[in-house]
Amino acid sequence: MSQQPPRRHGTRQPYRRPKKDPVRVLAFEALRAVDERDAYANLVLPPLLRKARAGGDFDARDAALATELVYGSLRRQGTYDAILAQCVDRPLREVDPPVLDVLTLGAHQLLGTRIPPHAAVSATVDLARVVLGDGRAKFVNAVLRKLTAHDLDGWLERVAPEYDEDPEDHLGIVHAHPRWVVSALWDALGGGRAGIEELLAADNERPEVTLVARPGRATAEELLATAGEDGAVPGRWSPYAVRLAEGGEPGALDAVREGRAGVQDEGSQLVALALAAAPLDGPDRTWLDGCAGPGGKAALLGALAAQRGAALVASEKQPHRARLVARSLDGNPGPYAVIAADGTRPAWRPGAFDRVLVDVPCTGLGALRRRPEARWRRRPEDLDGFAPLQRELLRQALAAVRVGGVVGYATCSPHPAETRAVVEDVLKGRGGPAAEAEWIDARPLMAGVPELGDGPDVQLWPHLHGTDAMYLALLRRTA
Repeated sequence: MSQQPPRRHGTRQPYRRPKKDPVRVLAFEALRAVDERDAYANLVLPPLLRKARAGGDFDARDAALATELVYGSLRRQGTYDAILAQCVDRPLREVDPPVLDVLTLGAHQLLGTRIPPHAAVSATVDLARVVLGDGRAKFVNAVLRKLTAHDLDGWLERVAPEYDEDPEDHLGIVHAHPRWVVSALWDALGGGRAGIEELLAADNERPEVTLVARPGRATAEELLATAGEDGAVPGRWSPYAVRLAEGGEPGALDAVREGRAGVQDEGSQLVALALAAAPLDGPDRTWLDGCAGPGGKAALLGALAAQRGAALVASEKQPHRARLVARSLDGNPGPYAVIAADGTRPAWRPGAFDRVLVDVPCTGLGALRRRPEARWRRRPEDLDGFAPLQRELLRQALAAVRVGGVVGYATCSPHPAETRAVVEDVLKGRGGPAAEAEWIDARPLMAGVPELGDGPDVQLWPHLHGTDAMYLALLRRTA
């Protein structure tokens, strides 16, 4: 009986069952939801994290890593696509989207975190085996091995054109923004290279969680005392703001759970405060938030109105968003009403209000820190889609305010086509008649905030003010 030849050591490895890593599986599920359902990560991720933590699979460090993997992958998607295209033997559009999501997660771990390369590759290949199968995991492994040839700076030298040859494309690849967004932000910002690079870099930073103490219901001092373990520090500009510099869970705070405080960007707070502080000719009894969803500004305006004995009407077109507004205003100490109504077809009589805010729907280019997927989802033609709505909402806001009253036109976009151009067109009667109005200089109403521009309107910036890129124009109706 012949003997079998001895097996050479290492010629065949035993099958290793892939380790199911709940952090990376969750991150993959979040990216798939963003891709398949056009969902937003800031809406998809929190319930996934809550479910994981409730099941005992996650601790705070796991949640932080999952959050970084999701947001980092989405922010840098364009950059990683340009690099991955050099490592794949076919156009990226021919790679199955789930495979591309796994590759993007691997690219972010290799190029955007401090995870050791061998660990990043191993963990990503294990993820691929779990969610894609062994066959496609081999493809993922081969691509990631090529990706380890250079660090991020090394890859950028290879895939980004020289700045002098094509400034917009260079900045777009290096800072992970579509070319048209780079161009639009540069036009809005003005100036040279330094300013736009600082702005694009700020868009890629993870924003701090900012709380608002609703006046008459909570104080910033209370929030600072109760959120101290989360590295709470005072806001930069708003007297009601508290920043959780080290992250933390706002829902763990009594004031937030009870609705006496909420999560609200400081730029959004400044817009509401400026409208409330604008000088009026005549009474100050009734205010309107004409685009109130999801309710952050409405809750702050309602608290400010209550302190003056004024009433707030909060209007939101979408019923489900109107319910969110009602939840935000629940417990407001002063009179208020929440209605589901279309601001372009007013449910109120003309001249009924003393103060009106319209924070109009827009491209959201000012909140790319919080919604990083929006930069890849939006298209230049979206500007044309929002323009008629923005103008009509402002026209109706001017009709809703009495003579001598004040209208605040706000957007979370710095794009000129969504900001000053809208106001100027409405005031000049382009596209339809509007009540006569004059500009109010909004800059003095944001006392202490630097670099607000030439006025009379105001543009906030992430890199200058640490806020979303909120725009505000204040107008007083004259006839």
